[in-house]
Amino acid sequence: MFTLGIIIASDKGSKGERADESGIVIQQMMETNGYITKKYIILPDEADALSQEMIFMSDELGVDLILTSGGTGFSKRDITPEATLQVVHRLTPGISEAIRYNSLQITPRAMLSRAISGIRNNTLIINLPGSPKAVRESLEYILPSLAHGLEILKGSASECARK
Repeated sequence: MFTLGIIIASDKGSKGERADESGIVIQQMMETNGYITKKYIILPDEADALSQEMIFMSDELGVDLILTSGGTGFSKRDITPEATLQVVHRLTPGISEAIRYNSLQITPRAMLSRAISGIRNNTLIINLPGSPKAVRESLEYILPSLAHGLEILKGSASECARK
């Protein structure tokens, strides 16, 4: 079992002006797949607040996986990828590329995603889209490989070759 931190980047959501649906989708899907949510928070689109929370979840809570939702588009307030870049030590571009690839099969607007993913210490951080539908589609696509990647990161994978 792996532990999970969920960060929702939303100015309106952080003020209670908009209900968070994406985070609920993340939590339900991940817990259905055996992940344990250690923290779930909604923050404004502020780079420092997002970065500090990622650092806290990774370094203090020691979660295995942080999933963010929102703030990955072209709006001036969309800064989740930049906040993530401030804290990761190694990028994992294949995850974000896979999400975009899958999303492009559904909508050409997927090319507008600036989401990234990376590793901080022993924590994998993945930026997901902001819409509940896109979150569900993204997680459905990456979930089959995610546990194996986390096992490799944690040093518990016995076999890396594809069977």
